[in-house]
Order: sequence, then structure tokens, then C-alpha cells
Amino acid sequence: MSTKVASDRKLRVEEILAAFGMKAGGTVTGLAYGGSFRDDASGAPIETRDPSTGEVLARVQTASADDCRHAVTEAHDAFLRWRQVPAPQRGEIVRRLGDGFRKRKEELARLISLENGKILSESRGEVQEVIDICDLAVGQSRQLFGKEIASERRDHRLLEQWQPLGVVGIISAFNFPVAVPGWGWAIALVCGDTIVWKPSSLTPLISIAAQQIFHNVTAGTEAERVFSLIVGGGSSIGEALLADERVPLIQATGSCALGERVALAVAKRSGRAILELGGNNAVIVMADADLKLALRAVVFGTVGTAGQRCTSTRRLILQRPIAKRFMEQLVAAYRTIRIGDPLEDGTLMGPLVSQSAVDDYREGLAEMQRQGAKLLYGGNVLPDRGGYFVEPAIVRSTVDMPIVKEEVFAPIVHVFEVDSLEEAIAANNSVPQGLSSGLFTTDLASAERWLSAVGSDCGIANVNVGTSGAEIGGAFGGEKATGGGRQAGSDAWKGYMRRQTCTINYGRELPLAQGVEFPVD
Repeated sequence: MSTKVASDRKLRVEEILAAFGMKAGGTVTGLAYGGSFRDDASGAPIETRDPSTGEVLARVQTASADDCRHAVTEAHDAFLRWRQVPAPQRGEIVRRLGDGFRKRKEELARLISLENGKILSESRGEVQEVIDICDLAVGQSRQLFGKEIASERRDHRLLEQWQPLGVVGIISAFNFPVAVPGWGWAIALVCGDTIVWKPSSLTPLISIAAQQIFHNVTAGTEAERVFSLIVGGGSSIGEALLADERVPLIQATGSCALGERVALAVAKRSGRAILELGGNNAVIVMADADLKLALRAVVFGTVGTAGQRCTSTRRLILQRPIAKRFMEQLVAAYRTIRIGDPLEDGTLMGPLVSQSAVDDYREGLAEMQRQGAKLLYGGNVLPDRGGYFVEPAIVRSTVDMPIVKEEVFAPIVHVFEVDSLEEAIAANNSVPQGLSSGLFTTDLASAERWLSAVGSDCGIANVNVGTSGAEIGGAFGGEKATGGGRQAGSDAWKGYMRRQTCTINYGRELPLAQGVEFPVD
């Protein structure tokens, strides 16, 4: 990087941070509750780095386990009042929050690209996703409906209704630092819950900026104290949040190992968990597919967000007659991918998020080759660029390799060849994870079989659509080791409420169900 380019980027970094009152190299607090940021956070300070250069962006004073407990206390007290606010009024607050993100969309997108490393187009899309889920939640605030059930007893009504649940703990990952937690808080708020948010320590500035928007919008309203932020390590505040019985629901996004820890800790105290964990997603391309369409989906699925999406395409399953041709097209497309500064127009792939991610990329490729995989393209770390840049990689593997069943969170795709749809479906379903999957075909029977009970075993099954890019109107989540949770649209809102069955006797008799008789004078 030339001196002038470095100087220009430094000015750009300062401008992006200044938009949220932050100073390059300065210190900010990662603790907020009770409607304001706190200057008494007692955790250890951490550094957040620009993945494009490796340089320190800022230092964050993190929260401690005691701070977490204080935040939960404030959130619980706020819940006791917030649950009494009529749901449509809660929806009005979420509408204003959506407008708050609309007004700051470009500024927040630039901060996401700076701290996370995804390209600006994807960052803008992420902020738009927050705006969209707010719009959906506003409508949902008038649709939190129950049902009436026919009673077997004369002069009785049997009905089902939904009540606010309590404090929702949100543990989010670096790759979608506002969109995925936004799926949770937007819906949880209209359901009458309050939020304690533990973001990734890799992207704390983004969460602090979002918290600023929360405070600006809710100040002086009934929602002033509904949001709490606790930045810090999982071994301290994460464990404190999981163990707190005042938090009936944990929404967690991350690795399968994280999900196992969350599930065990929450189940131990009879709490609930909404888990969205590892992906290891596959795209199948049949011989009758529109190859141009499939190619675009595969390139975005493997390279988008530098392969760091939970829905990134990890496995490519090709029917043998078109395998060679498709691979030639894929390699040619990879050669055109511009890797570089995510803040620059024309960049299609930014850096990995950290040096640790680069190490995982390097070790993942090495292990694949030790198990017999053949590197077909890429595989190089690009240290000459500064930061954490790597090439996207393509490896030819076999379905039975142990490494294929693991998710390497990097832009690496395994390629397999199959003879039939049945063999392709078996390969898709052969891994422990079950998040997203896609089949490319022009044959209606193949598409219907893929979507039948003997087809994809994933929570998301697409036809002529890749694994990445889900809309918020549908419930998002996966099966098997992916956790089984559902977030965003459809009826995912039910996960943030408690179901209540009610029986009303408006008669003068007391008949018992199932014809039981119990005479009492």
C-alpha cells in the first residue's frame, strides 16, 4: 500500500468512526444498560482491528460478570413495565428504530465494512435487513394471535393465548453483527421482551454504534431501558448470561461447539435456547440445470463475505456429465474476483475477519490435503496486501473424508461428482449440519423430490437458488447440529413468547373433562 493510499485510508477510517463519536485509536465503553452507556465497566480492555490492514481501530472497555448481572437486573425491571405496554405501541417503537437505521444506513454500512471486512454492497444489505425485520415486526405487533378450541364441556370456552416471556439474551457472531441479532430484538420487543445483547468481541464497535441508535430512538419513551449491551469474553460474561435464571431465553449464533455449550447450560436451569449454528451447506448442479444461473449462485455462495456466512456454500455436488465444464467455468469466474479493500467500489471479496481466521483457513486446507483432497484453485494467503487477505480455494474431495463433515469457516469449497439425484441427495444429507441447501435443475420431478420427505434434510431447501441470501419473511434456521432454532419471519415470533392455555366456565355446573365424576356435597 503506497504512502498516499495509506494516508487516504487513514482519513477515511477516522471519518467512519467519527460518525459515531469514536476516535481512531481511542477507547470506548462496551457496557450499556438502563438507557445509557456506563463508564464503570470492570472487564479487561480489548482491541478491535481493521481486517484490511491489521491496525488497531479502537480499544473497548469490556464488561465483567458482575456488570452482566447488573445489566440483567435492569433488563428484568424494565420487562415488568414493558410487558404492560400494548403490543401495537411496542410496534411503534420498533417502527421508529427502523427509521433510525434508515437514517444511518450508509454510515453504519461503512462501519461494518471497516470492522467486519465484508464489501460495502453486502454491508448495505445487512443494514437493510435490520430495516426490513423492523417493518415485519411492526406488522407482527398486531398479529400476535392465539386461537379458540372447541371445548368438550357445556358452557365452557377453551382458548390459547401468548404472553411476553421476559429478558432475552442475544449472543451474536461477527459475520452479521447487526442483521442476525436484529432478527431477535425486533421480534422480541414487539412480543413484550427486553434485551441483553452480547455481541462478538471481533466487532464491538458495530454493536456500540447500534446501541447508540437504540438510545437515540428510545430516550424519553416507555422503551428507554429495554436494550442492554455487554461486550466481553464468553468465559466471563457469556457464562454469567447463560447461568442467569432471570433470562428465560438465549438466542445464540455461532459454532456447533458454542451451541452445545449454550444448550447444556440453559437446559440445566430449564430455560430455552434458539440456536443458529454451523452450516456446511451444499449446492447440487444436475446435468439439466441452467449452468449460467448455477454458476452465479455458487460464486456468490462461496466467495460472498469471504466465505464467512453461516449459509456459505461449502460443498459443490456436480452430476458427472457437466462436472468438467462447470468446473472450468467456476475457475474462470474465480480468476475475475477482485480481492481488496471492502470500502472500495468494485471489490468483490474483502479480508477474513482476523489472523485467527487466516490460521484456520491455512490449517483447514492442509488437513484436507492430508486426507487426500486435491487443491484445484487458490489456497494462498496474501500477506503482501496487509491485513488478513486470502484467495478463495477449490478442492476436489470425497464424501467420506472426515474433514468434509466439519465446517471450515473460510472461502473453501469441496467438489464432488455424482451419477444421480439420489446419490446427490445422500451426499447433501451426509454431514452433521443441516442449515441451507440448493438444487439446480430444470426437471420438475427432480425439484419436487428434492423438496419431499426423502429430499434435503436441511432447514432451508432451495430450487435454482443458492445457499446464501435468505429473505426475512421466512423462518430462518436449520436442523441436526445446526440447532433446530428458527428466527426472523413466519411464526418464529412464538419462540419469544410463552404459550398459555385458558379454560373459561360461564355456566353454573362444573363438569370435568373426560367424563370424570367427583361428587362433592
